[in-house]
Amino acid sequence: MMKYVELCVDLRKGRFAKDGLIQYRIVCQQVNVSSLEEVIKHFMQLSNEKAEEARNQAQALEDALDVEDLEADKRPEDLMLSYVSGEKGKDRSDREFVTPWFKFLWETYRTVLEILRNNSKLEALYAMTAHKAFQFCKQYKRSTEFRRLCEIIRNHLANLNKYRDQRDRPDLTAPESCQLYLDTRVEQLKIATELSLWQEAFRSVEDIHGLMSLVKRTPKPSVLVVYYAKLTEIFWISESHLYHAYAWLKLFNLQKSYNKNLTQKDLQLLASSVLLAALSVAPYDHKYGASHLELENEKDRSLRMANLVNFSLDSKRENREMVSRATLLSELAAKGVISCASQEVKDLYNLMEHEFLPLDLASKVQPLLSKISTIGGKLSAASSVPEIRLSQYQSALEKLTALRVLQQASRIFQSMKIDMLSRMIPFFEFNVVEKIAVDAVKHNFVAMKVNHLAGAVHFGNMDIESDVLSSHLSVLADSLNKALSLIHPPVQKPSKPSENLTNLAGVVEKEHRRLLARKSIIEKRKEDHERQILEKEKIEETKRLTIQKKSADEERERLLKEQRLREQQRIRKEIEEKEAREAAKMIEDLTGRGKNKKKIHIEGDMTKQHAMEVVLNQQVKERQEMEKKLAKLAKTMDHLERAKRQEEAPLIEEAFQKRLEEEKILHEQEQLREIELSKQHHAGDLQEKNRLSRLLEHKNAFQERIVQRRESEFSSLRKEREERINQLLSSRKRERETVRKLMYFLNMEEQRIQREREEQEARKREGKWITMIDCSAVVISHTWTVDS
Repeated sequence: MMKYVELCVDLRKGRFAKDGLIQYRIVCQQVNVSSLEEVIKHFMQLSNEKAEEARNQAQALEDALDVEDLEADKRPEDLMLSYVSGEKGKDRSDREFVTPWFKFLWETYRTVLEILRNNSKLEALYAMTAHKAFQFCKQYKRSTEFRRLCEIIRNHLANLNKYRDQRDRPDLTAPESCQLYLDTRVEQLKIATELSLWQEAFRSVEDIHGLMSLVKRTPKPSVLVVYYAKLTEIFWISESHLYHAYAWLKLFNLQKSYNKNLTQKDLQLLASSVLLAALSVAPYDHKYGASHLELENEKDRSLRMANLVNFSLDSKRENREMVSRATLLSELAAKGVISCASQEVKDLYNLMEHEFLPLDLASKVQPLLSKISTIGGKLSAASSVPEIRLSQYQSALEKLTALRVLQQASRIFQSMKIDMLSRMIPFFEFNVVEKIAVDAVKHNFVAMKVNHLAGAVHFGNMDIESDVLSSHLSVLADSLNKALSLIHPPVQKPSKPSENLTNLAGVVEKEHRRLLARKSIIEKRKEDHERQILEKEKIEETKRLTIQKKSADEERERLLKEQRLREQQRIRKEIEEKEAREAAKMIEDLTGRGKNKKKIHIEGDMTKQHAMEVVLNQQVKERQEMEKKLAKLAKTMDHLERAKRQEEAPLIEEAFQKRLEEEKILHEQEQLREIELSKQHHAGDLQEKNRLSRLLEHKNAFQERIVQRRESEFSSLRKEREERINQLLSSRKRERETVRKLMYFLNMEEQRIQREREEQEARKREGKWITMIDCSAVVISHTWTVDS
């Protein structure tokens, strides 16, 4: 097997290597699985060595590995571009030499992962191979292969959970297996964030959360620290600032609980990050004014993110506690996170949340932001936590300051000049402030209008029915009534009981009878009203159920249609984006490969077909320019060569004559030397002849004996051969005679049998005619007898 995989690597036959390893796995699975492990390690080591050797030999590796997908073959447009551009030389040789080895290395990783999947005895080797494949994608920036690798590992785990009755399948409930799978997913998450593949990183986080939910086991604190640290980066990139802050809070609690080496400075930096992340959340609800479809999508998104941060939103409870900025800040205050933060961050928190300074808020916040932006660094006792940079929150905090200034100004001002508002918010230009204000008005955070013609900003709706004005008027009315009652208390008239004593008994009796009659009437009316209400409620309940069922069916159909429409739009958009990226890459490759590196401008939408036409036209144009240059250069070289030949002709003739004289002298010397050597050889040959002439008689006698013996042997052999031939001829003649006689006998016998058969048939025919004639004669004689 070692030799077999070496041959497969040398010949780059990945398919043969896969088939051989599969057969060897069948042989070794139950007998000696360590042998399979050694062969696979040797296979990967050879592939790595070949790839490294190719990498060292190629000096332009980045150009040589400029391939989008290692598994894809050459596209027709690439071949067309290579022929049009006339790509030659070292770039092509590097690409043809290096890229196949890296394709083979990538195929090796895929093959090993496919062979080792769902194998409980080789889980460690499977994890090691996955880590090596991740490092390969990281080292050479292979984003396409990384996505495909994540999908392969994800499918392996899905098949492991789907087919639970497989033999030798890993047991995820075992601590060692669970830890190996978790470490692989954590490494996948790290590489995804380093390659800036945020969508794949989010899917990796979901894989880790799904694995933790599947095994129902709490991971190690070190794994959770990496999990929440990467989650903070993902939520910040996706602009989910609320869940970014919650992830920081989880990370803070983990470090505070499990990290015994955490210093006070590190704790202060973590608390400052948590508090600033919470302050960076927008202070208004984005759900205000949203459509039903947007609310449903936001609900699903919130549920997914809340599950990742490890708290659940129960959709069945009506009075559930939703996650919000206010809830988060109150939780930070309750858990003492605010008290652990630095003094600048606490001052900023107090200014933003508790102070009312519309005119001086920005001027007081700005120096605090300058100080906070300089705070940061790597934690000394937590290597898994990324480097903390508080400067990343500066833009969000400046936007929050602008919103607070607008909110506080709307409470005390009715209108304001635009110049004054710009001086109150020195962070942004007024057009940026206007965009922030539009977003705040859209989400009902502040009510304001901008009048560019008058150069003023008007706060409030200016309507008598507005909520703020109504509340102010009601408060004003209550205050005036209280003041009036204090200034002029009401005058109470003294009562006169002596005047009413005479009529009191009659009035009481009359009032008692009236109340009894009214009570009976009210009870009767109440019973009738309750009966009518019950009947009406039954009818309304029936109608409500019918309408509810109908609306639920309509809503279900509408949601299905919208889902299909969204899916079609998403697919169409992905196709358009992919074509646009390919077209942009083609234009970029063309621009970077040219010597002048002119930027190509395309009018209108850039499609793949349009980009190909532009690239081909540009290549043809460059080729024509190159041909013109080459023609001009050829003409110049022609004139130069002609002038050189004219000048060098007499020099060549002179050199030739000189060389001719020298070679003539050399030839005469060589000829004399050859004559002398020939004389010496002739004298030596004569001496040798005289020495060997004494053996001539013995040689002739020996030769004669040998010839006579050979002649006698030849004669005897020839005689034997002739006799053997005569015997063979006579035997063949006898055989032919025998066969001829046998054939004659057989023919005669067949003729005899044929004659007998014919005679027998003739006799049968004659006997039949005779019988018929006899019968006829009998009949005729009988007839005559009757007649007579």
